[in-house]
Amino acid sequence: MTQSKKEISFIYSLSEEYEDRLRVLAQKQKDQVSRFVVQYEALIKGKWTPIVRYDTSHGFSHKDIIHCNGNVEKQPLYFQNFNMAFTFAIQDLKTSWKWYKMSYEREMEDEERAGD
Repeated sequence: MTQSKKEISFIYSLSEEYEDRLRVLAQKQKDQVSRFVVQYEALIKGKWTPIVRYDTSHGFSHKDIIHCNGNVEKQPLYFQNFNMAFTFAIQDLKTSWKWYKMSYEREMEDEERAGD
């Protein structure tokens, strides 16, 4: 009997105003995470905007810091397996989302000032 893949998918609100959320997608086989995306999104100017994403695209776990100008800074994660990286991603975004948002908003202000 073959073990089927299990999909996990949910959105978790981080703020009381429902303006900050985690989008979580994962695929598990047995007890092992085989793929995942954990993304922090903020409602900015009426649009859900991805700010930080952890994922396993390209075959390795990494963190993408998404800048307001569209540039993406990729940082590899050095964990023993995807389970550990997945757990870390959720914990980091739950505890640090305010800092990520402040940094993104500061970048937006700097871009707007530079454009004046």
